[in-house]
Amino acid sequence: MAPHHRVRTGAVLCCLGLVTLGLVACQGGGPTRPVAPSRAGSAAEVGGTAALIRAAKKEGRLNTIALPRQWANYGGLIDGFEKKYGIKVVVDDPNGHSSQEIEALKRYRGQKRAPDVIDVGDTFAQSAARQNLLAPYRVAQFDEIPPDQKDADARWYNNYGGYISIGCDASRVRSCPESFADLLRPEYKGMVSIHGDPSSAGSAFAAVYAAALANGGSFDNIQPGIDFFARLDKAGNYHRAEPGPATIAEGKTPISIEWDYLNLQHIDRLRGTNVKWKVSIPFDGSFSQYYAMAINKNAPHPAAARLWEEYLFSPEGQNLRLVDYARPVLMAAMAKNGTLDKALAARLPTVEGTPQFPTEAQLNKALRTVRAQWAKAVGR
Repeated sequence: MAPHHRVRTGAVLCCLGLVTLGLVACQGGGPTRPVAPSRAGSAAEVGGTAALIRAAKKEGRLNTIALPRQWANYGGLIDGFEKKYGIKVVVDDPNGHSSQEIEALKRYRGQKRAPDVIDVGDTFAQSAARQNLLAPYRVAQFDEIPPDQKDADARWYNNYGGYISIGCDASRVRSCPESFADLLRPEYKGMVSIHGDPSSAGSAFAAVYAAALANGGSFDNIQPGIDFFARLDKAGNYHRAEPGPATIAEGKTPISIEWDYLNLQHIDRLRGTNVKWKVSIPFDGSFSQYYAMAINKNAPHPAAARLWEEYLFSPEGQNLRLVDYARPVLMAAMAKNGTLDKALAARLPTVEGTPQFPTEAQLNKALRTVRAQWAKAVGR
């Protein structure tokens, strides 16, 4: 599909960029009349990056939702954005999940408190796009984002991701699990947790998908993952508390199935405690997924929303993801053009093979299955 650009008769839009955002200045054609940020499909349509920054600074605020500071270095990104542009970032419901973000777009539509932007799993981004909740917008690096990591109409695009991993406190667990099969051992009774409810939380949904791959399932069949957690629950090993530094330190969640960047952060945040946190990517269920960024079609701060996306996809923003072990979606492109922080990238765990991703149809089918079967099989 063609990208959402508005081109007026007899003129070609030209982009006026800033090096810090990786935008390229270009010549040719006469500039067209800029459109309002709420209608802009690119920075060029606002009148260039400088004009977008001015408009965003005038708004002075960005409404976000479900962005914990410890998640994929959102703390560093928020601080960096505020310092760089003088725009206040407000985070509503920092520990919310993807489905709650979509619900907030609808519940607060037309209100000043509505989220300007969202960060959700791909299935939730696709659902929001189908409901016409998102604004098409091409960030400067849009063409460098792999095709299977973005919506062709630029309504959403992946920014960062990782692999499902198993974290374990070796000071409390005699022998740490390295596979999904290991998790069924009787010595792990009441120890195994996931990050949220898989019917509404992307990390937990991915854990079920990975468990499916480890138990004879496929991208087309997530049911074996649900069945696995039902067995885990029946064995008494599944613990419903959400893992985090506090619950790990208290011994409530000594084994955690979640994204590798979350598990790896626990090592840093629990340094100096009695916790000996170890992380492994299960060899029987390797599953990778990324999180999508999108702009609210009715964003109360449309310029700040668009500037935020430009910041997240700039080399500065992408390298900040690496600080907390998240894999930038532009990692390959940045390695090629020399903008990747090699020292930070070298800390990521090695993964064998090339990651494969489910299609939109497969993701949607899997989510429908989880929503229909999880509560009956595993309970809340």
